[in-house]
Amino acid sequence: MTPFVFMAVLAAAAMHAIWNALVKVHLDRFMSITLMTLGMGVAALVCLPFVEVPKAEVWPYIIASVIFHMGYRTFLIGAYQAGDFAQTYPLARGTAPLLSALGAIFLVAETPAPVAIVGIVLLCAGTLVMSFRGGAHLEKLNLRAVGYALGTSIFIASYTLSDGSGARMAATASSYAAWLFVCDAAWALVLCVIFRGPGSLPVLARDWKTGLFTGVLSGAAYWIAMWAMTKAPIASVAALRETSILFAMMISVFALGEKMTGWRGAAALSIVAGVIALRMG
Repeated sequence: MTPFVFMAVLAAAAMHAIWNALVKVHLDRFMSITLMTLGMGVAALVCLPFVEVPKAEVWPYIIASVIFHMGYRTFLIGAYQAGDFAQTYPLARGTAPLLSALGAIFLVAETPAPVAIVGIVLLCAGTLVMSFRGGAHLEKLNLRAVGYALGTSIFIASYTLSDGSGARMAATASSYAAWLFVCDAAWALVLCVIFRGPGSLPVLARDWKTGLFTGVLSGAAYWIAMWAMTKAPIASVAALRETSILFAMMISVFALGEKMTGWRGAAALSIVAGVIALRMG
């Protein structure tokens, strides 16, 4: 991974943490995720005249990714409803890079260097420790919540592998990303109308500025990740993206005044060590 690609993925992770910290939407989880997805689609729609139409062999990856993203959002909402989201979501994010690495080895025939594998493990471990904050409330975990978390991680790894492979096959990562975001938004809108009815559209329209803002930042962050996967191993990029939780911790400590605990410090060191290992690998 070149220094430029490395720094670009770190910047994408920081963007992800920033928009999560800044944006507050008074909608339920389903509507919030739909709003952001629509924002990504609208932003990408503007870009369509300037990018190539994907070749026929690229469309199966786009269609698969839309399905995987739908599954991701479904299980993510389920994790929220399970009541243990503060623990289950980090469990999903922390295990997804490991699944992506395994998928890259067996499905894409792309084996990370030994040092990079160490980095991926350190990043995942740091993410889990950071999120669980030393095991707080672990006794409240239930099988249903864990099931949603693992399901979420499987879909994260699935769309990561699909998008990494599709972006490599497409003329450019930009064309793949733009068409993916538009298709994903169109399907998200259809599902919203099906499950929440036409009356949900005015509700979304009231927060269109927030949707566009989160959509642009989230879409840009993921576009960078897809572009990076055309330049570097998919597993390494997937793991490096999870540094967003480190940036989120920094925001919470230095901007929001939250306490820096020993567990947080240890987790941060593990993540930083993983980043260094990925850079060396």
